[in-house]
Amino acid sequence: MENLALLFILCSALMHALWNLLVKQSRDKTVFIWWMFFNSWMLMTLVVLVRAEALPLTLELMWISAAAAVCFVLYHWLGGYAYRVGDLSVTYPLAQTSMVYVPVWGVLLLGEQLNVAGIIGIALIVVGAYGIQMRRLSWHDVLYPLTCLQDRSVRAALLAGFIYSIGAVLDKSGVSAYPAFDFTYVLVFFMLLFMTLNLLRPCYRGRVIAEARHHPWLVVISGPVIMASFLSFRLGLSLAPVSYAVPVRQVSLLIGVAIGLLFLGETCGRIRLGFAALILAGVFCIWHG
Repeated sequence: MENLALLFILCSALMHALWNLLVKQSRDKTVFIWWMFFNSWMLMTLVVLVRAEALPLTLELMWISAAAAVCFVLYHWLGGYAYRVGDLSVTYPLAQTSMVYVPVWGVLLLGEQLNVAGIIGIALIVVGAYGIQMRRLSWHDVLYPLTCLQDRSVRAALLAGFIYSIGAVLDKSGVSAYPAFDFTYVLVFFMLLFMTLNLLRPCYRGRVIAEARHHPWLVVISGPVIMASFLSFRLGLSLAPVSYAVPVRQVSLLIGVAIGLLFLGETCGRIRLGFAALILAGVFCIWHG
């Protein structure tokens, strides 16, 4: 992986961990995420208005962006449902199974080629991401999420991982055919559109303004943070195979562990540190592969 691509993806991982931290601090999380995307889209619109070249609004760009947006909105909805009604230590690892599918789609659909070091790196990151929420090192804990397939939250988490992998392939197709900024701008527009349609339901009446009043500074900060996360990842994705980019972004889990330890007073046991180290080792293998 090129150094510049790695730098973009690591920056995206940092911003990803930060915007998740902001969401944790919010009160009405669905509404707060809408505000994040609204502010980021407005900032990107300012860039579009002041730059010289026009957006290449082709039919291809529109459908790829819209399809990717559907995948990512469904991923967030399914993941949120799984985390809300299920055990996080069970559903979280299963939601990360996108990393198993993405290299397969990258090779079969996009013609990407992986070297031995890259494959080892992907495997290390998959194991690290799967195990970072484990409470004990035992075969029971390793296999337990897979024995709960009758649970709706488990099925939702598995479906979330699969759908995200499809969105990642669409992402790669978009940034391969169009400038990363242009694709990201249209993608964010469609994600915001779908979220807005959801907020038009009567149960959300009055909650949008209430969240902005309750957390005004969080709302203001969130826009640049998620814009940096989305844009830097797609800049990196334009320079690297999606088979590598998606696993490397899981370094955000390592950053999340550090944030939880340093700022949120969370405990960070040997298991989490060990699996975080595996993620770091996997990134190193992909970088030098």
